[in-house]
Amino acid sequence: MSDDVTVLEDEIEAYADGTVARVRVLSVPTSERFEDGIKYAYHYGEAGADDPIIRFDNHHGVHELHLGGETFEIDYPGLAEIFRAWRAALPEEKRDDW
Repeated sequence: MSDDVTVLEDEIEAYADGTVARVRVLSVPTSERFEDGIKYAYHYGEAGADDPIIRFDNHHGVHELHLGGETFEIDYPGLAEIFRAWRAALPEEKRDDW
């Protein structure tokens, strides 16, 4: 990771049922690709699986929602709203961890 990238949040929770939830938010240099200077991923899925159960991210500069093997481009309402949508999609018993 370069000196101009700062980890703002990086939390992971592994569950006994084999699923994993991870929240990762980085401060990156503002650019055409990352206009807000933020790179994020909110992930929930089976540990080691190729496709998530649900994931919001902007790894390629485009804001996306991943549901299983499908990817949808989404409007970016802000990090707090993305987090709330991701958390609401988690199984109810796992929401308290977040």
